[in-house]
Amino acid sequence: MTPPSSPPASRSSGSWERAAALDRVIDAAIAQRQIVGVVVIVARQGQIAYHRAAGHADRAAGRLMRAGETFRLASMTKAIVSAAALALADRGALSLQDPVTRWLPEFRPRLPDGREPVIRLQHLITHTSGLSYRLVEPPDGPYHRLGVSDGLERSGLTLHENLRRIARAPLRFEPGTQWHYSVGVDVLGGVLERVTGSSLPALIRAIVTGPLGMTHTHFTAPAGTPIATAYADATPEPLAMSDPFHLPFLDGVIVYSPSRAFAEDEFPSGGTGMVGTAEDYLRFLEALRTGGAGVLRPETAAAMTRNATGALGPNPGYGFGLGVQVLSDPATAQVRVPAGTWGWGGVYGTHYWVDPAAALSLVTLTNTAVAGMIGPFPSALQQAASG
Repeated sequence: MTPPSSPPASRSSGSWERAAALDRVIDAAIAQRQIVGVVVIVARQGQIAYHRAAGHADRAAGRLMRAGETFRLASMTKAIVSAAALALADRGALSLQDPVTRWLPEFRPRLPDGREPVIRLQHLITHTSGLSYRLVEPPDGPYHRLGVSDGLERSGLTLHENLRRIARAPLRFEPGTQWHYSVGVDVLGGVLERVTGSSLPALIRAIVTGPLGMTHTHFTAPAGTPIATAYADATPEPLAMSDPFHLPFLDGVIVYSPSRAFAEDEFPSGGTGMVGTAEDYLRFLEALRTGGAGVLRPETAAAMTRNATGALGPNPGYGFGLGVQVLSDPATAQVRVPAGTWGWGGVYGTHYWVDPAAALSLVTLTNTAVAGMIGPFPSALQQAASG
């Protein structure tokens, strides 16, 4: 049962002029039962300008949200794995122009007419490969029929078996000609394992999270780690997820298994598989914003966060970089934030956003799907942070 008023919340002790506006957005979202709990952290000019935990990490247990809370990152994983691929490209271990078959010769999906096109690593990282996601397909879609895992549910599959199933599904279009959200970064994870001979978790730890000091970011949560309880949008208040839990989304259904965060026997999903904290993720964003922090070359970090797909993108006015969404035309997108801002989110209710011109990085981790990822709450936080 939800208490009659919002629980106490930790607040930033800073004096940033936008703090009050951010507080109002957070307070309203909790009071209106859009979200259950949240950690928001903002860096401005390289310094923490705002840091607040609010609401409940576990409503039934009465456990309040706290700074440093661990969340299921879902698709916020993609940028981390994409950065690892770019780091390997910087070292000459691979090229984004490599055909996927150079590294995974068995991965040969075909177009509906039977042709086998060339899928390059850049197509995977920018979601222009022609691959798809089960969660955006109707129930009779090919990914459903083949039993492809989105990396969010307990599947019992190995990464190799999941890639084998993905390769059997027809491509939606000729690679490079359209944009469609997909399991491409899961395939990229398989490529990275083949390139290095290392497991994806070990590789990410060695070249991204370890060097950046992201000590609470993992593919499998260490035993005993408290993780914010997962909730789903519902009326009159968000509903605690069962395991599994089915949530209608766009034309499909997202299948969640919150217990997957602790499942050592599940494959490491490069698209959706990591857990972590807002504080850790801010380190990652600031590394990208400031030139790669030694993980990436400055020119590579800039390319990652610059539109690489032209007019192709998730929505009108947006393109896609090498792992992140990039705003190209605010008027077309009907948003009041500057062009060149970039970010993405995850279907457990997580979101990040960076304004490079203002040297502003915002991480919003909620435990409420999907209101924390997309819709009025994350949009209002962006607007409040940018002024």
